[in-house]
Amino acid sequence: MQPISMWDTMFASGVRAAYVASHFAAMMMVPCKSGLIVNISFRAAQRYMGNIAYGVSKAATDRLTEDMAHDLKGYNVAVVSLYPGLVRTERVMRASRYMDLSNSESPRFVGRTVCALMSDEEILTKTGNVLTTSDLAKEYGFTDIDGKLSEMLVFDDQ
Repeated sequence: MQPISMWDTMFASGVRAAYVASHFAAMMMVPCKSGLIVNISFRAAQRYMGNIAYGVSKAATDRLTEDMAHDLKGYNVAVVSLYPGLVRTERVMRASRYMDLSNSESPRFVGRTVCALMSDEEILTKTGNVLTTSDLAKEYGFTDIDGKLSEMLVFDDQ
């Protein structure tokens, strides 16, 4: 069992941060009747991954996305949850000697995914949905900076 402070941290740094950022972004996008809000989430929203607070906070982020998409669609503002794979962040790279990074992606791959979404003239068809970087790379035809295309993370019990 994790301490209650873990819950508070996950909801403050995850869900609340997504809500606040989305709120202020929407305030700029609604008058323009155009925009895209991308909330970063993860598969822990849909399956147990060993950390209750993290999983529930990601599920809340996905629900936040779905509800905001409902409210903002009439203003031509799309809202999606994006699931990256294993991203080679500084923290991941510090632990890289203990990890298999062969199916990992760079932070720029996530950025390329967001750029592709921004360029999609039919983005409102995706609003409210959970999307993965790997599926979108295949759909839009781009790769990571090293030319690779990571696959969606699959876990042994699936």
